[in-house]
Amino acid sequence: MAGVALLSVQALVYFGVMSALLRARKTYGVGLFVCALGVMHFLETYLAAVFFIELPFGLLSPGSTVLFSGKLMMFLLLYIREDAETVRQPIYGLLIGNMLLVVLALILRFHSDVVQMPGYAPDLKFLDQIGTLMVWGTLLLFVDCILLILIYERLSRVFARNVVASAFIGSAIVLSFDQLAFFPVLHWVTGTPFEALTGGWVAKVGAAALYSLLMGFYLVVLEPAAEPRRPRPIRDVFQALTYRSRYEDLLERAHTDELTGVKNRAAFEQLRRDWLERPAIDARPVAVAMADVDRFKEINDEGGHDAGDAVLRALGRALEAHLRDGDLVFRYGGEEFALLLRGVGRQEAVDVAERLRLAVAEDVAKACGRQVTMSVGVATSNFGGGDLRDLVAKADKRLYEAKRLGRDRVVGETG
Repeated sequence: MAGVALLSVQALVYFGVMSALLRARKTYGVGLFVCALGVMHFLETYLAAVFFIELPFGLLSPGSTVLFSGKLMMFLLLYIREDAETVRQPIYGLLIGNMLLVVLALILRFHSDVVQMPGYAPDLKFLDQIGTLMVWGTLLLFVDCILLILIYERLSRVFARNVVASAFIGSAIVLSFDQLAFFPVLHWVTGTPFEALTGGWVAKVGAAALYSLLMGFYLVVLEPAAEPRRPRPIRDVFQALTYRSRYEDLLERAHTDELTGVKNRAAFEQLRRDWLERPAIDARPVAVAMADVDRFKEINDEGGHDAGDAVLRALGRALEAHLRDGDLVFRYGGEEFALLLRGVGRQEAVDVAERLRLAVAEDVAKACGRQVTMSVGVATSNFGGGDLRDLVAKADKRLYEAKRLGRDRVVGETG
């Protein structure tokens, strides 16, 4: 069993150095740890392709057994001691770096003046093989890391936050998946015999057990947590690992008016498009109210644009505060706001708009120290809305009618 002993020694050395770098991140930063993971990726892939040892249960490569399995477990350990936002950075960095390696290797073929050095020559076919395996292995690592962290979060609740049990079962599942996904490409590229499929799987499960025990030792003895880590919803972890949360935050900011904090015109147009693409029009009526600040130019002329901005901010807050659940407010442009009122008929829509008009005037007066009124035009559809653009046009006409009649009033449908 000398081969097993040597693999165990390699795993202990690997984990010892990497865990020391991880523990030193508070002093020297996480960069040392991440760079050490990255620089060994080529050796890991090279060994996985050409270096195998034979044990009673089959062929296996230290590249997969020790280095790849260890890397996956170190990503999990980084997640446990930091968070998903931290661990996703090296995952994406490795993916991009290996893609870059393949692109640069392809560009090498355009050189026509390659000098043959005495005793050896560049083996571009071997570089192709390694590049293919590195890219495929990194893609799998990307999936493996996300999958392992999500499974770990789930299992840690089942096993009452038992790190060793959660890490072992999670990593055994993920490494089994990885072995089944990586070996067909390895066999296609290098002709590796099928004995390496079962042998590599047994070795990876063994590595999962050893690394899980070492992780437990590290978390209990070397870097115990000051307090138990609070479980995080699986959906939140997945969104953080895949940058979905960043995308949704950017999308939300793109649809938010910076001055007032309510939704902006772009958000209204998106809603209008979504409304038209609904599979069926529901039977609930919907109303659009267009509200405009009365004599807003005078506010700007008297107090400057800062005064006007203060009024708009207070108006946006007041509208959101007094809207019913499910209703929406948008800054449509300038001092004009669009309100979407759901499930209201003609008279009820006018009543809601009137209540808003009075409440907003009171709130804005308290916030800004000046009397501010608004005029409102309301249009209602009894057939689920149709094209909201038509309702906006009708509401706009009634808004101008409210202005013509003396401002500070609501005008809705007649008859």
